[in-house]
Amino acid sequence: MIVCKFGGTSVGDAESIARTATIIASRRDRQPVVVVSALGGTTNQLLQVAEQSAKGQLIGALRAVEGLRDRHLTQARLLLDPAEADEVSAELSAMFDELAALAEALKTLGDLTPRSLDTIAALGEQLSSVLVVAAFRKLGLPAEHVDAREVMITDGNFTRAEPQAEAIAEAAQRVVMPLIRAGRIPVMGGFFGAAQGTGITTTLGRGGSDYSASLVGAALQADAIEIWTDVDGMLTADPRVVEGARLIERIGFEEASELASFGAKVLHPNTIAPAVMRGIPVWVLNSRKPDGTGTLITFDAPRRSVTAIAGKSGVTLVKVRSPRMLLTEGFMRMLFDVFGRHHTSVDVVATSEVSVSVTIDDVASLEALVVDLRDLGDVTIERNRGIVSVVGSGLSDGGSAMARALGAIGDIRVHMLSLSASGINLTIVVDGEQVSPAMRRLHDEFFTSATAA
Repeated sequence: MIVCKFGGTSVGDAESIARTATIIASRRDRQPVVVVSALGGTTNQLLQVAEQSAKGQLIGALRAVEGLRDRHLTQARLLLDPAEADEVSAELSAMFDELAALAEALKTLGDLTPRSLDTIAALGEQLSSVLVVAAFRKLGLPAEHVDAREVMITDGNFTRAEPQAEAIAEAAQRVVMPLIRAGRIPVMGGFFGAAQGTGITTTLGRGGSDYSASLVGAALQADAIEIWTDVDGMLTADPRVVEGARLIERIGFEEASELASFGAKVLHPNTIAPAVMRGIPVWVLNSRKPDGTGTLITFDAPRRSVTAIAGKSGVTLVKVRSPRMLLTEGFMRMLFDVFGRHHTSVDVVATSEVSVSVTIDDVASLEALVVDLRDLGDVTIERNRGIVSVVGSGLSDGGSAMARALGAIGDIRVHMLSLSASGINLTIVVDGEQVSPAMRRLHDEFFTSATAA
């Protein structure tokens, strides 16, 4: 049994959905379970509907609702025979009527709660999964719609719900496994679920659809998880930044996790964790080129000094300097407690005897965070920084690869360096505008120059 997840571009229109159906038809003997994202761009539009409604901009919100309705009904007509299209369109329209009613309620209330936001944001995957089931059935595939809220059990932390692994495993065995045994193809939306004990709709946050697929795969003890997207697999660098980026045919779990965390767009950082725990291989494949080799993420991968380069901008560097750190027990605990209280995740950490430097992506709570950090020492904020990561399972073997990396950076100013505890990720913090040049220099050093290994 395998779990196949299709992203927004892989179900973005009738042509893409039909292609997805063909892919699943070719895998029918492997007992596929299908997880789908919303049609590309839908979730952002739904969030805008929610925000406009709460601000009292009801006309604009309802116009957006009708635009989304037209888009989905058009794809239904292109995908299906007239009678089938009418039936599916009626089901989709009922969902849009509910969305319009929610928009009117938000306008009246003038307040957008996280719970309301999740109810609206989850609609995209509900809509796409209905369309995909209909398309599969037209092709003769025995598809069966599964409401993700019956399987993806979470806590009640709206907009960033935490999946409850044991409850998901029980639900998957109870709801999904009987369908597989009966020869059916379960199809469910990713990204959303329901709070344990209440059944109220929750979402897993950005990248939640990939995460959903991995969680379902782990719960069902799948033979493999396939992530279908619009690129050939994981590459040695972002091809939009680095010309000549190469496909990585096989990569280790740890390497893939590091790359996802530090800028690789193909996978969300959470995606791999459930698969790692169960030792389930993950494939990254291109739905537009289903015959391609893709990338296999597994424990058994070649050991390379450098596997790939990743980078991201929009990073904020927070520095805390305090003589109190010297020979003081518990200082680091107090420091990170502050970040925990403000729900701010830290990416990179570097320390000295009297200072700590960290990078963060989310600056929503930065002002309040700084206030509390000043109780511990002097605080300096540096905005518009970027991170470049050099990742490889053999990166720290002998140290020559790290020396080459720093040499390749050349005269680009470095604000911070950090080597991961596993020794497979050298992270370099630079000015935000220098991320792309640094990535190109590093890629040239390790993959395209005469000395590349």
